[in-house]
Amino acid sequence: MSALVFLIPVALGLGLLGLVAFLWSLRSGQFDDLDGAAYRAVFDDDIVDPAEERSREVSKAPGKK
Repeated sequence: MSALVFLIPVALGLGLLGLVAFLWSLRSGQFDDLDGAAYRAVFDDDIVDPAEERSREVSKAPGKK
């Protein structure tokens, strides 16, 4: 029973700390762009022109310098 005297304030303090961290993240804009990070992880930033890609392949062909 004496453990509850210690555990209840600790649990309330951790809950309050989590609430403060959540409110800070809301105010600092952490949740403004939820889809942007997902798109950046999946799609490449480099857009390569097909003609430029072919010229790279030709220049890498064996026997060519």
